[in-house]
Amino acid sequence: MTLFIGTKRARTVIDYCRFRFSTSCQDCRQTPRKSIRDIAAWLGFGGGVLTAFGTFTTKAETNEDLNESQFMAKTVTDLSKLKQNKDAMRTRMELMILKVQADFCKSLQEFDDKEIIVDKWAGKRGSGGVSCIIQNGTVFEKAAILTSVVHGHLSDNAAERLKKRRSDIRGTIIQYFAAGLSVVIHPRNPMIPTFHCNFRYFEIIDEHDKRYWWFGGGVDLTPYYLDVDDVKYFHKTLKYACDTYNPKFYPEFKQQCDRYFYIEHRHERRGVGGIFFDDLDCLGPQGTFEFVKTCAQSIIPCYSAVVKKHLTDAYGNAERQWQLLRRGRYAEFNLIYDRGTKFGLNTPESRVESVLASLPLEARWDYKHSPLPGSKEAELIKVLVKPKDWVTDED
Repeated sequence: MTLFIGTKRARTVIDYCRFRFSTSCQDCRQTPRKSIRDIAAWLGFGGGVLTAFGTFTTKAETNEDLNESQFMAKTVTDLSKLKQNKDAMRTRMELMILKVQADFCKSLQEFDDKEIIVDKWAGKRGSGGVSCIIQNGTVFEKAAILTSVVHGHLSDNAAERLKKRRSDIRGTIIQYFAAGLSVVIHPRNPMIPTFHCNFRYFEIIDEHDKRYWWFGGGVDLTPYYLDVDDVKYFHKTLKYACDTYNPKFYPEFKQQCDRYFYIEHRHERRGVGGIFFDDLDCLGPQGTFEFVKTCAQSIIPCYSAVVKKHLTDAYGNAERQWQLLRRGRYAEFNLIYDRGTKFGLNTPESRVESVLASLPLEARWDYKHSPLPGSKEAELIKVLVKPKDWVTDED
């Protein structure tokens, strides 16, 4: 793993938590464009992280000579059509998510030599996607890095749910377009947390040919054993990415994340949160796109550092059984509450294999299980029941 080569400030991953923390708050109207290089420098990686990954450039988004070899598969939309419409947000989003998908896959291959299954699928009317799957790897028990570009007609149920959430949509929804990236990583070692992110762009057109658009997304961490330094590092990474565009984003999106990933029937959260946002358009098309892109780019080196830190941590059968119990909770949330799962299962053009790819390979449900008071397992439950401010809390 060459993640930290060439940077004096980056120490070993073991003590990455000592990196200095600072924030930069700008007015939302200015929408400054800080690069991933700035974020890497703030985290203490310096330029070396960019050299190591070499994949964070989004040059392809506006490059007329873009090369499909930088992706895991060919583009969903015909390449010639993308070049003809290179400035369209649909084009830019498709190219961005395909690039980030490849970046994620390359970062996982630094740890696990299990061959990635690359499954390019095609749906109706030009819809399609690329599913990249690791299954039964040495480090990652299951990882799904999925992209999809779909368009067509919403089912009546999906249209009604959408209109309930967005009061500005009054007409009949004629067609929709959605492009998204979804990543779920279930590691084998219980000391490595499960990771999830999702970024999406949505357009709908009503019967009057009026177009509505917005972005959505979320990033969250689900540990099995609580490492406070990991969680603080994770949240500070997200805060910096948010502060680059609007200092109000992180606290608002953090609260939304804590609310969204709540398992109501268990009275606990799925994990230690992160950020979650939907119906986001306040920065305009360009600014909102850049914000989503920055978030997507910043989390790859962040999660890689956490994986590397715990790569060789010891664990036994008791830790494994606890991990499987927590994965049961993960499955409960995804199947009962998750909006994306509901949307996918209620949309005719969706692909069920992709919709359910986020589920863990194995899970467990024990009758009336409760962790022992004072145990490490009980320590985790405390923060799942009552979320913390990970950026400012010192305990």
